[in-house]
Amino acid sequence: MDNLNALLGGFADVITPTNLLIALLGVTVGTAVGVLPGIGPAMTVALLLPVTYGLPVEQSLILFGGIFYGGMYGGSTTSILLNTPGESSSVVTALEGNKMAKSGRAAQALATSAIGSFVAGTVATALLVFVMPEVASFAVTLGAPEFLAIILVAFVGTSMILGSSRVRGFAALLIGLALGLVGTDFVTGQQRLTFGSPFLADNIDVVVIAVGIFAVGEALWVAAHLRRKAGTVIPVGRPWMSKEDWGRSWKPWLRGTALGFPFGAIPAGGAEIPTFLSYLTERKLTKHPEEFGHGAIEGVAGPEAANNASAAGTMVPLLALGLPTNATAAIIIAAITSYGIEPGPLLLVKQPDLVWMLIASLFIGNVLLLVLNLPLAPAWAKLLRIPRPYLYAGILFFASMGAYAVNAQPFDLFLLLVLGGIGFAMRRFGVPVLPLIVGAILGPLVERKARQALQLTGGDASGLVGGPVAWVCYAFIAVVLLWPLVARLLRRGSGGDDDHSGDGDGDRPSPAAEPSRPVASEGAIR
Repeated sequence: MDNLNALLGGFADVITPTNLLIALLGVTVGTAVGVLPGIGPAMTVALLLPVTYGLPVEQSLILFGGIFYGGMYGGSTTSILLNTPGESSSVVTALEGNKMAKSGRAAQALATSAIGSFVAGTVATALLVFVMPEVASFAVTLGAPEFLAIILVAFVGTSMILGSSRVRGFAALLIGLALGLVGTDFVTGQQRLTFGSPFLADNIDVVVIAVGIFAVGEALWVAAHLRRKAGTVIPVGRPWMSKEDWGRSWKPWLRGTALGFPFGAIPAGGAEIPTFLSYLTERKLTKHPEEFGHGAIEGVAGPEAANNASAAGTMVPLLALGLPTNATAAIIIAAITSYGIEPGPLLLVKQPDLVWMLIASLFIGNVLLLVLNLPLAPAWAKLLRIPRPYLYAGILFFASMGAYAVNAQPFDLFLLLVLGGIGFAMRRFGVPVLPLIVGAILGPLVERKARQALQLTGGDASGLVGGPVAWVCYAFIAVVLLWPLVARLLRRGSGGDDDHSGDGDGDRPSPAAEPSRPVASEGAIR
């Protein structure tokens, strides 16, 4: 009841003309950038970070929450109509959704996607109301060693589990940690990794890192690999569903929600795994197996529900622990810290009104998204006809303006160009971006927690291992790190062939390893 009363207070705060307008703006922009392949909510939030410095923190988070949810909705439109998922979480939707569109059922595919996203988002946000405070209450009791272990789980998860290449994942993480450590040591006052430059003494602003890696790197990559003209879009009428479509969709919606929320709530979770599991589940349980591979509506309903439920689940570690599990959440963490607010277990204690207002805005944004997506689907499809040169030239312009606005230093523009080149190179060689962003944001925090843990034992390494929570985390890390070796030994023992074992040891890029990388047919992956 306390949670419900706090949520009602959040609704009272958010239902004002200004806040409702901000929420509408957020979901509209989020849907638009989700529709446009290669942009996505992470890049958009990174671009808008400098712009929102003049807004109150409540309105900034309402805007970013709307963009986050809207991006999940919009990504399905691109997958269904263009067969070009802008987000890795929408890859599975394209398998059946584009087949439905080519067979003249684009309207039904978009309808089940929009309604399933609404159902999953509403149910998962309701679960967030009850789960997040309990997780935060438990996290407050943890000490520095336990919190350090949880952060290391997030590092290992984002580097190994979400991508097919462990080597590339850890390489991205190390680059992010190096960027996060640039500046002045907060204990000794010594400068490190500054190369004698006074402009780096105050650390590299996370906004510049996010805008450079996401916006500039993505714009350069897409501009270099996609065609100059807009793609050919399959025509779509007003989305609607027949009685049979409703009967075949409502169970996949609920099953997708049940799969998506727990994976999003895990500090090392993500939307790729539950969407794939949802697709496999629906393929196994369907009464129309002959339609899979040719446009089965269950193959769209389930994964889209899992996708949006996972997005809501992501808010659990973000608000309760201060840990991001995807790129957009990582940049929202940066936005919170830019206002001088420390994310983590004490956020719900120190800023309860802010947290509950954000959660209430997610409910409202979910309703607004359903209203926007069902009648306006043909209008969103027209965005796909925007010529690429105009689109990405505008992105580069706003990225430069945003990076310069942070400190009003020309040096930041040079730094933006360097980081954009790094982002482009990472996409070229299939290195995932998410571990870099997580490392840059959480690097200073993990350093501080490690030092606090060591201070408790006078510098003895035993201080890094605390109570049962730390032991469980380190056991999980050990299993994840050693599993490829154990699996290979088991295959050898059973006489299996190791030459093409596909254990994901780092030699092949994958579309799912890159959250913001578009999957295109014109050789973008190559």
